[in-house]
This record gives sequence, C-alpha cells and structure tokens, in this order.
Amino acid sequence: MPDRLSVDTPSPIQFGVWAPYRGKWVIDPHKERLVASYDLTRDMTVSAEKAGFDTILYAQHTINPLDQTEEIQEAWTVAAAAAAITERIEIIAAIKPRLFHPVVLAKMALGIEDISHGRFAINVVNAWFIPELERSGIGFPEHDARYAYGAEWLDVVKRLMEGETVTHEGEHFKLDAYALRPTSRYRKRPVIYSGGESEPGRQLARDYSDVWLINGRPIDDVVGDVADMRAKVRPGTPLKFGITGFSITRETEAEAQAALAELFRIQDSFYDTRQQDMRKNVDPKAQTLSYGLKYNARMIGANGGTLPGFVGSYDQVAERIAAFWHIGISTYLLSFFPLIEEQENFARHVIPRVKALIGETGVPLAARTPARRFA
Repeated sequence: MPDRLSVDTPSPIQFGVWAPYRGKWVIDPHKERLVASYDLTRDMTVSAEKAGFDTILYAQHTINPLDQTEEIQEAWTVAAAAAAITERIEIIAAIKPRLFHPVVLAKMALGIEDISHGRFAINVVNAWFIPELERSGIGFPEHDARYAYGAEWLDVVKRLMEGETVTHEGEHFKLDAYALRPTSRYRKRPVIYSGGESEPGRQLARDYSDVWLINGRPIDDVVGDVADMRAKVRPGTPLKFGITGFSITRETEAEAQAALAELFRIQDSFYDTRQQDMRKNVDPKAQTLSYGLKYNARMIGANGGTLPGFVGSYDQVAERIAAFWHIGISTYLLSFFPLIEEQENFARHVIPRVKALIGETGVPLAARTPARRFA
C-alpha cells in the first residue's frame, strides 16, 4: 500500500448528500416509503440545508438502472426546483454529455445558476449504463470514445458558461461566434465536478474540473490516487477532491452495525437479482462497480457504499473523515437510510466532531496530528 500522506493546506471541508432519485434507492423500514418522488426530494433538500449540509447531488438517469419498470426523476428539473426553494446549499445536477447538446446544457446551467443566486454546480459523468443510451437511439460508444466526446463537450460548455464568445470546430461540435447571456451574476461560472477513474476520466478532471469525485473505498486505496492527481500540472486553481459513500452513525459501533444489518435484511428480497441484471448492462471498462467487485462488498446507497468506513460510532466516523481530509479529500457526498432522520443525525453528531478534529478555524492540523490508519 502507498504511504499515507498529509496535505499541508487542505481545502475547507464540505458535507453533502445524495438526493433520492429512483424507486428502491429509498429504503425506509419505518414508513415503507419506496418511491423517490419530488415531494420526498424536496423535503430531504430542505432538511439537509437546515441541518447544515453544504451541498446536495441530484444524480441523472433517464431510466432506472436497477429496475427499468420503476419511475425515476429527471435531475435538471428537480435541481431547478430545489434552487428556488433553498438559500444556502449548493445544488449539483449530474449530466451525461451525450444527452444534451453543449449549447443547450450551458444555457440551462446558467439559468439554474441565476435561480440559485450563484449556488449551482454540474457533475459530468460519461455514462456507464448501456441501455439508457442504446435503447434511446443516442448510441453508446466505447469507453475512451465517450471520454473524448465528453472532453470536447465540456470544453465548449465551460467556455460558454464563462461568457466567452465561442468559435469551435471539433470532431463532434461546430459553433460560430456563439455566446450566452446572461452569464453568472455572482461569479465566473458554476462549479464543475466530474467522476471517472480511468486515465481518460482523470485527464478530463485535470483539464476541466474543479472537483474530482472518487468512488468510495478505504483510505489506503485513495491516498495514492490523490497524490498522483496532485502531482500532475494543470492550469488555474488546484484540483479539489471529493468522495462518495453510505453512512449510518450511532453512539456505539454495535448499534450502527445492527442498523446496517437491518437495511441489508430489507434488501434481501431483491438485491441479488437486481445486481445481476444491472451488471449485464454496465460497460465492463467503467470503474463504477469495480471496487465493490474487488472487495466482494454488498453495495448500498451512493457509489462505494460502506467501503470508506462511514458506518460506526460518531467518534469513529468523525475520525475516519478527518483522516480522509488530511490526505486532501474536502467534499463528502453521502447517502443515508432512512433519509431525513439519518442525515439530520449525522449533522447533529458527526459534523461538529469532524470540525473539532480538523480545527474549526480551518487551520490544518496535519503537521501536528498524524493521520490514523483504518483497515
């Protein structure tokens, strides 16, 4: 395993949540609430902002990757609605480049940027679920070709969001002195997140993104990736890093593990069949499921599930997050079940502990507090 590294000047920490966007994503053993309706997403978004979370992600699919007969929300319409009913929390909408022409997407992004008064972000995902694009007739090119398309697409989107008059002639798009107005009234442009852990995905993040999102996994599997990405030269501001995962926290580890076991029990009736069906439809070159398969882990919630170790006592989870922060991970996009109760519990008990560990003033403690090792 690579040596654990501490970062001298980590970015300010921010905590975020995944909004529910599809049917069995929502598992609530107390209320049997199995439909990810807008009303539930609205309530969760308002709760997250009030509880003190900094950001919320609305994932994008046009059909449900776990069960194509079930309903699924459209990320950008939900994000626009959420922007209008919130005041502080960052609104992130995921986007698959092949679903929208870059001119149209950039205009939509600037619209939500205006609605939110400068709190909007996009998360670029170059697709992994084959039927979504194949069955629509849009087409699902091979892995590296999708990233080449995505890089050209994002180059155009970024320039348009920044107010540039764009003349562009590439393999996929041609623009002639095209400009969008108004641009952001609050900053240069919306924030750009991206995932993708293959080399084309990493290159796209280095070239165009503000934050690179890593699928959740143990810290010793992350530290080398962060160090490698930091070592590469890139224009502009330093790249920031985020990680995803699922969290349950309680006073004791035993209580948290018992709650997790109950959620796994609820999943028993459909988990294996759904996972097998989904894997048939996933690009084998995509990294989305690779770490779950590597660890033979049972997935739940956001990408990476329990692999980062965010299930445990309040103190354990706070210490694990602080350890990730010390190696450069500043954004934590977490999922919770039951949704509202668990995210509010996390905000009440874990976030203050993390901030105390890393220093509430934002002064890094890495130089005087060694990062602890977790299995």
